[in-house]
Amino acid sequence: MSTEAGIDVQRQLESLIQDFRASDPPMPVIVLHAEDPADDDRVTELVDELRKGQQQHGTRLAVASTEPQPGNSSPTARAAQLVRDLGDSRKWGDRSAAYRPYSFPRLSLVRALQEATDDPEMREHWPTAPAGTPEGNTQRERARTELLRILARQHWRPRRPPRRQILLTDVQQFLPMGALGAFTALLTRPEWYIAVLAGIGLMVLLAVLNHVPGRAPLFLWLRRESRWFLTTTFLQSAARHRSTSVRLLRPVHSWKAIAARAYDVAEAMREGGPFPLQLYVLALLEDLRNNHRRGTWDLRGFKRTRPPVLFLRRTGRENGGIELIKAVSDVRSRRSELDPLLIVAGAAANDAPLLDRGADGSPQASPSPSRYQPSRLQQRLRTWYDEWAGNLRADQSPSRTNALPWVLRIPLPREELVQLRETDWRCVRARHRPPLVRVVWSAYSLALALVLACTAGGVHSYELHRTYCSAGLLTANRDTERHSAPGNGTECVGIATGDVRFGAYLRDTDDEEADKQGERLRELENRIHDENARVLRNHPGTYVTVVYAGPLSSSKLNPSPVKGVEELTGVHLAQRVVNENHTVKMRVLLANGGADMGHQSEAAEEIAEYAERDPTFVGVVGFGRDLQSSPDVTDRLHKAEVPIVSGTNSASYLPKEFSNWFSLAAPDEHQTEALGHVARQLRTPGRATYALVLARDLKGSQDRYTSEQAAYGGEMLKRERFRMLPTQEYRVVNGDPELRLHAERMCQGENVPSVIYFAGRVEDVGPLMTQLSTQPGCANKEISILTGDDLSKARFSGTGGSDGVAPQITLYHAALAELEDAAPSTAFYEDAARYLTWIEQDRLPYTTPDFASGQTALSHDAARALYWAASREDAPQSRAATWVNLRSVKLDRMATGTIDFTNAPLYGERHGHSILIKRVRRTPSGVSEAEVLCSRTAGDIKPLDVKECPIK
Repeated sequence: MSTEAGIDVQRQLESLIQDFRASDPPMPVIVLHAEDPADDDRVTELVDELRKGQQQHGTRLAVASTEPQPGNSSPTARAAQLVRDLGDSRKWGDRSAAYRPYSFPRLSLVRALQEATDDPEMREHWPTAPAGTPEGNTQRERARTELLRILARQHWRPRRPPRRQILLTDVQQFLPMGALGAFTALLTRPEWYIAVLAGIGLMVLLAVLNHVPGRAPLFLWLRRESRWFLTTTFLQSAARHRSTSVRLLRPVHSWKAIAARAYDVAEAMREGGPFPLQLYVLALLEDLRNNHRRGTWDLRGFKRTRPPVLFLRRTGRENGGIELIKAVSDVRSRRSELDPLLIVAGAAANDAPLLDRGADGSPQASPSPSRYQPSRLQQRLRTWYDEWAGNLRADQSPSRTNALPWVLRIPLPREELVQLRETDWRCVRARHRPPLVRVVWSAYSLALALVLACTAGGVHSYELHRTYCSAGLLTANRDTERHSAPGNGTECVGIATGDVRFGAYLRDTDDEEADKQGERLRELENRIHDENARVLRNHPGTYVTVVYAGPLSSSKLNPSPVKGVEELTGVHLAQRVVNENHTVKMRVLLANGGADMGHQSEAAEEIAEYAERDPTFVGVVGFGRDLQSSPDVTDRLHKAEVPIVSGTNSASYLPKEFSNWFSLAAPDEHQTEALGHVARQLRTPGRATYALVLARDLKGSQDRYTSEQAAYGGEMLKRERFRMLPTQEYRVVNGDPELRLHAERMCQGENVPSVIYFAGRVEDVGPLMTQLSTQPGCANKEISILTGDDLSKARFSGTGGSDGVAPQITLYHAALAELEDAAPSTAFYEDAARYLTWIEQDRLPYTTPDFASGQTALSHDAARALYWAASREDAPQSRAATWVNLRSVKLDRMATGTIDFTNAPLYGERHGHSILIKRVRRTPSGVSEAEVLCSRTAGDIKPLDVKECPIK
């Protein structure tokens, strides 16, 4: 600043601006003028220096054009033009100004209404008849219709609004709608890009509809300027008692209120006078107040710490400056609301009395020089401001006829306006440190937060897709999880709800049989899903839910899910039969325990959690493999009060330890007792007969079945008085059994065993036969191999399969399902032919490869038994009631005979299981054929004896 007055005024402005950082002080209209008219130009130069200083300090400022305007416009009209020009955000600073540009939606709305009122097409439509008459009412309605048409053509905006402002307004308007559309799409759990496209598509659609020519914008009644237009008390006089309510869910009612208010205000603006100018000023002040409001989503009031400043270089009556200042003072006095606009104006000494604050209409005399002599202008400015702020309450009274209470006139003496030496020029420093909220809540921090959120969301989404089988962008079906499969790869484990299909996770192999089973699994899943949908749709409230838990995935070491497919076939058949013939329907859900049930603990946990939220769930069918985790699995479901009916798990200890365990499979102990009748006939009387147990090495394995078989088999051979050789355990590496060394030990030893109890799996029998048929000492010796029910899954060459036995070797194995004796009295095969369309009809049904192992029949009977307990008296039972009812189940004519749990003791063995002993020998033609030595259908509690099982 080059003058003492400039330094002091600038210091006072900075003091006022600093107060604005922490509070909302009243902002005056500061009018600077010289005491001597000869110094008017110096005052103008001082205003220019103040403008440059505020611009360097980062203040948002605008300079109103006070140059003489051509034409014969009135001072009021020129003042209105000054305010209209201030509606352009580019007038208020460039990109160097702090934070984003100002927006003036209210001022734009008033400008649009003024332009529509002055449109030449409106001239002939204004009413000429008196209001209240029929003709006047008709003319007013026509005029309102035409006004609304013109406004719609302008889209309720000025004819030439800033394009950047329009775009920003539209984005702010439709962005929440796009976010809502994306969120709604996410609720359906699609892929993430579908949700993004849904949000963007909704925004684009709304933007296109919003710019349809000749119609009002979308959501006009919800815009902030529309709400202000209807609710400001300044326009109540023009409202003519019209409704001013704006409601989110009543667009038609709100539109009628806006249309009525627009026409009433247009009529008032057409009449002229001070009303249009004051309405412009009111809209400008409201927009600026909103641009500095602290309680907003972007906290703009905390970021814009310096108030906007409007500079008027030379105010006068002819350029509208005087009328503008008066209008600002009048509007502020009427509204009695603080706004942030600070006006600094320069006036000629002769025009200053027009802005006097005298109470009686006469100019206020300047203070006597002696009053200010002891102090500089700086102290006088502060004193004047304090006095002015304190007098606002009284000076706003209507009785102050000539009062301009919001004007602070500052006379500048000549000695204060003398230009100083350049070395004495001063510039008051301003605080340039940005507020904390601008750093924390800014576009950059928002971008960083979005990047972090997107990164976290991406990582979270990746984790969801890596952990769960069915996942969306932010959500997942947590009933199924991905786990590592034996060998390599992953498998889907858990209970299939929603759109999860285990068949979709089967790997493609070069094994034709495995691929066939995969196709069969996918078909079964689709059939069960369709049947479940029909039950839920047509029979709500009259169904029970049964979960089948089995091995429904494959691995590199075990590429075929044949056991799970066969068991699931039986469960699905039971479902179809039940739903066609019974009132209470059966809904079936699938639970995958992984390849060879390696993840059955995880599946049991998911089932237990599902039981807590589905009251229709009554029990589980399956868990057909005896593993190390079987006690924990059964205990977990026991605590969840879930009964288990297993078709093929032959564990002897489970019914003794858990009351919720029911099984149709003959226990391992009973199987070895039955095989003992065969072993007794294999021992040569009076001569030492050697035997040994060959078992899988269970180190690092979950298998418990083979250890149970080995223990019971060894006890049986000792009980039958065989000379026992040391037990040998073979390892399985990468799915292949290492049997060569064990075959050499057995066949080249001093005592070659004639009976071997094989405690292994069906897939290990082929390699064993190969070794025994080629080892000296065994190749030409009659050897009998005894084993458990796992061999019932083998398909020997005599039945069209690829499994076989070596010459001189006879294989005896137990099986769990006597199908031949039960076939004449059961409808199982007729039902299978009706509902299982892939069954081959040209063979005996019970010898069909799909039924030969008995697993389909056993799982069918298990599902029927569980359903009977869950639907007693033709009413859906609770899970606890089903558990109790299972001990009263007795079903005749099932696929394996009679299923009878009525005599099953608590924590004890049950009798009456289906069981048979098979012998497999090679014929002279080189074909391995199986024959039944002896058997019992389910329900027959009479034990087998030696006479019934002759080997000769």
